[in-house]
Amino acid sequence: MKPIASLGALMSTVESDQLFTININQTPVLKNTLGPGVDFQPLFIDTANGVWCIRALFAPGITLPSHLHTGPVHAYTLSGSWHYSEHSTQIQTKGAYLYEPASNKAHTFQTPADNTEWTEIIFLVFGALVNFDDTNVFHSIMDAGFIQNLVETLSPNQNGRDYIQG
Repeated sequence: MKPIASLGALMSTVESDQLFTININQTPVLKNTLGPGVDFQPLFIDTANGVWCIRALFAPGITLPSHLHTGPVHAYTLSGSWHYSEHSTQIQTKGAYLYEPASNKAHTFQTPADNTEWTEIIFLVFGALVNFDDTNVFHSIMDAGFIQNLVETLSPNQNGRDYIQG
């Protein structure tokens, strides 16, 4: 088990006789790391099993690149609102829980420009997000290893390895 002390994210599988907890009020938010107006806090990163959980914060008017999921995703909306442009009638608002099965169909995340607050979502992701550019050409993969690399690279002291405890 290797928690990142300053960020709180667990970097490997928790032993079966241990509990893991962090307080998001005592954990730094990594600002603009997933794009302008897209902040996140890593909550759990398990690269061995390809599972990751983040608290994501989105400014009003954000549109992310289209993506698909190689595994299921659970999303719980804490504030604001959002939807996928391909499912524009399924608006997710405060208190909404969304389950997404793995799919070969891409979709596009959006927060309405008229949101009066930032949208805050807890995502639990199994597997990866396969991202596409504006012309639907493969762009990148975001998985537990990608999130771990971001945390190690962008931690507040500019040297994330100093925060990994062994």
